[in-house]
Amino acid sequence: MRTKRYALPTKKYTRLALKHLFQSQLKWALIPLALLIGNVVLNVTKAYPNIWIYVVIVIGVLLYILFWVIQFVGITQLEQYKPMFEKYQYEIDPRQIFMKINQKEGGVMKWEQIQSAYKDKEGFVLVISRGQFLYLPFSIFNSEHDLKVIGRILKQKNLLKEEA
Repeated sequence: MRTKRYALPTKKYTRLALKHLFQSQLKWALIPLALLIGNVVLNVTKAYPNIWIYVVIVIGVLLYILFWVIQFVGITQLEQYKPMFEKYQYEIDPRQIFMKINQKEGGVMKWEQIQSAYKDKEGFVLVISRGQFLYLPFSIFNSEHDLKVIGRILKQKNLLKEEA
């Protein structure tokens, strides 16, 4: 199955990368939450009244988020990551994904390289690693049949969970 040519916009990349990061790191949000709750208990019982811990926790969380925003925005500027944002035509089959820049240039990605996949309201996201993924919006597929085929391939490869 062939798709239309598509280039991933850098803003879309940053938004998707941060969304994936926060979803995968959600369990770590419990640490600042536990520290805040513990400090509230200490303040209410007057065992150790303080305010500085609130400031430190908020600053720490903001610095963590800022670190990852800078990382993902920086990726869009680096020369070695420019191929992620070039216009490709995808040829997808059960063996591989062939990404073509033009008729003579392209690259092959095996399905084994993809760690997971999910479907959002605008397209499919195939996660390769943290910060690296293929985004296939529904608009690049030529027909409804192509959408069903890619969905079936992703389910057969156990990358996309069955929809309830």
